[in-house]
Amino acid sequence: MKLMWFHLMPYTELPADFRERSPSVWIDIDPKLFNPARGHLMYNDFMDELEFAATCGFDAICVNEHHANGYGQMPSPNLIAASLARNTRDSALCILGNSVALYNPPTRVAEEMAMIDCISGGRVIAGFPVGSPQDTCFAYGQNPSMLRQRYYEGIEFILQAWTRDEVFAFDGRFNKQRYVNAWPRPVQQPHPPVWIPGGGSVETWQYCAERDFVYCFLSYFGYKVAREQMHGYWAEIRRLGKEPNPYRAGFLQFVGVAETRAEAMKLYREPAEYFYGRCLHVDPRWVVPPGYMTEATIRARVASQMQLAAKVSAGGGPSINQNATDFEAIVDNGYVLVGSPDEVADKLREIALDLGVGHLMLLLQFGNMNKQLTQYNTKLFAERVMPQLKDLFDDQWEDHWWIKPMAKGERASSAVAA
Repeated sequence: MKLMWFHLMPYTELPADFRERSPSVWIDIDPKLFNPARGHLMYNDFMDELEFAATCGFDAICVNEHHANGYGQMPSPNLIAASLARNTRDSALCILGNSVALYNPPTRVAEEMAMIDCISGGRVIAGFPVGSPQDTCFAYGQNPSMLRQRYYEGIEFILQAWTRDEVFAFDGRFNKQRYVNAWPRPVQQPHPPVWIPGGGSVETWQYCAERDFVYCFLSYFGYKVAREQMHGYWAEIRRLGKEPNPYRAGFLQFVGVAETRAEAMKLYREPAEYFYGRCLHVDPRWVVPPGYMTEATIRARVASQMQLAAKVSAGGGPSINQNATDFEAIVDNGYVLVGSPDEVADKLREIALDLGVGHLMLLLQFGNMNKQLTQYNTKLFAERVMPQLKDLFDDQWEDHWWIKPMAKGERASSAVAA
């Protein structure tokens, strides 16, 4: 089992009446709410937290890409990953990822990820999301009906740029480049492992299976909602005759650990209610533009994460009638898993076995959680929960989708690296 520390970098000072006064945390959020001086402190705290997680022994630290919103302040995960490549030593750098359909040409993604792989000594996991409709169709103006085709072509472009051993021309529908010659090249050969984060699309399941990529279900709504999605993915894997190796999959879970369950309920109430009440206040207008969801996904009645977020924002959870911005409802519905180290470890083991996931991503900072509480949560998880999970799956399966870094003796030394 790989245990991975994930950061969304939410804006931590949205006003208490944000839901009442703002239509959405995405797209039309009031730009005056962002205070650059406070943003300076937030970014530095967030990067301290990522680096702290690396020192605590997490297998990977994870970053992602979002635009025009107050829920995830990382429009360029590559900028953050480049700093982490210099300031960490052993943890994988999981970039989940670059929304390749937004880059014209995708050469930029190939170059930057290869550069980070070189700086880090071969520790990059290359994640390529289709991208949420808010980020891709509204913030960046992409045609939703062409987005997935542009996305597939972008990934093919990048893989060729990393693996072909001569200057070549790429003649695609959306990308036509006479001279493709990506310098630098990645350390990992033939290329860094490719992971595909998704929110629940039948086509994404099929694409990952056919291309032998890792499928990552990035759930804001926890293991109970994830069961349908992950069981659907494994059914597709079996249908296509692929090996049901749990390392083909990743899953994201919010977690709050304390010495006792009562203490955890007290410590994580405010951050959880902040996240689900403000950070996921998503207006349905931005969630499903015509053409974004494919016919197969609609027919399968698979709802995206953003559809579920909009439903929560409207006052009901994904499969419930109660208001899921209240902490008791958040915990009861499994959005955030809280408890003592032993309670959390037992539940995560049960979840991993039920969902069949060998890469477990943890959101140990969420909402307006400050650095001190984040580090407490991170350290307690690393010391008391992680040892109870590390052996899971290792006696049965090999992780073919993990980094292959340079030997430590071959890497550059850094005075600042942890």
